[in-house]
Amino acid sequence: MARGVVTYFLLGYSREHQEQLQKESSLHKDIIQKGFTDSYYNLTLKVLMGLEWVDRFCPSTSFVMKTDSDMFVNVDYLAELLLGMNRTNIFTGFVMRNLGPVRDISSKWFISEQEYPQEKYPSFCSGTGYVLSADVANRVWNISGIIPYFKLEDVYIGLCLAELKIAPVEIHSEEKFHNWKVTFSVCEFRKLITSHGVNPSELLSYWKALGEAAGDLKKEE
Repeated sequence: MARGVVTYFLLGYSREHQEQLQKESSLHKDIIQKGFTDSYYNLTLKVLMGLEWVDRFCPSTSFVMKTDSDMFVNVDYLAELLLGMNRTNIFTGFVMRNLGPVRDISSKWFISEQEYPQEKYPSFCSGTGYVLSADVANRVWNISGIIPYFKLEDVYIGLCLAELKIAPVEIHSEEKFHNWKVTFSVCEFRKLITSHGVNPSELLSYWKALGEAAGDLKKEE
């Protein structure tokens, strides 16, 4: 894994699992948690909790990535690409443009006209995985106090960034963030950043295959 990269898990409160979570936190010290219910529509609270934590405890960091638990993230390749970019004013991921609210009440992403009357959202990055430079993360956290709460977390971050007049940027001329499941191959996964819908056993097998391939390359050199 790239040097200087740390992973934290953002969680709300779970009465059923709280004792187990506290033991896990004491052991690994990698859980950030607050007292709100851990639910899909509280993802915005969860992400803001993470941004607040970064603002308070990681002032020297360069970039912050938010990703979901069912994602493969090639951290080494991501770090390689980020090192070739400016370290300020960056917001990148799988960019969503010209999307509007889903008005179908049966949808998981249903938004009423009372919640959001406009026809289009500002550009945002899919919540499956996006990256903010530290200065942008700090500015989003600071402005979140005046941006009305919105239950779709990735759209909410887009609303904050629109207010800040910060537009998403592409990290590469080819799409590297995938908010869908990419069929695994060593060659493909060496040069992508994210793949969606990956379960824990698949993650282990993918990393094992990538590690073995890297070892074989070193032997050939």
